[in-house]
Formats: sequence, C-alpha cells, structure tokens
Amino acid sequence: MKRARQAAVIAVDANCSSFLLTIIRVCVEMAALKLPPTAMYVCICNGVTDRQVREAAQAGCGSLPELTMRTGLGANCGSCVHLAEAIMVEIRQQQKQLPLPVLSQAA
Repeated sequence: MKRARQAAVIAVDANCSSFLLTIIRVCVEMAALKLPPTAMYVCICNGVTDRQVREAAQAGCGSLPELTMRTGLGANCGSCVHLAEAIMVEIRQQQKQLPLPVLSQAA
C-alpha cells in the first residue's frame, strides 16, 4: 500500500513539473510578444478603462467634467473620480516634460 502511494506521488510530481514547465514556457513566449499592458477599469459603472482616460487626457481633455462628457466616467456613483484625476495629473506632468525643440530654435 505504501509503495502504491509513493508511485502515485511520483506520478503527480512528474505531472506537476511538466505543468509548471508549460506555464513557464507560456509566460516566456507571452513576454516575447511585447503586448501592450493590460487595461484596468477605472469606472466600472460605465466601463471606462485607464487607457481611455489616458487617451482623453493626451487629446487635450483638461477637467473631470470634460472627461465625464467624453467617456461617461463618474456620471453614476463617482467612486472613480479620484483615480481618474490622478491619471490625468500624471499625463499632464508627462506632457510638461516634453521638450519643445522647435520653439527653442525659433527664439
């Protein structure tokens, strides 16, 4: 009886190790694909993702009311407003750091 259990454990260990190798292989292959990062839902009520908030901010959306008009974010419960504002502030800071070589050459 004890030998049967040991054989079963060895069989399970062999299956688990091949399963783990398969997972590792899939992870490595997915990392090589260079996929864009996954989107996170900021507003579950209206299905607005952080990508949509970033795109709106990069397109010139400057306030939360304007973001609400463009995406519907914050129109229902409003619990997403703080995260959306943080994302918009992050995008604004990134845009301020962009060099403007054309303007500096024009002066």
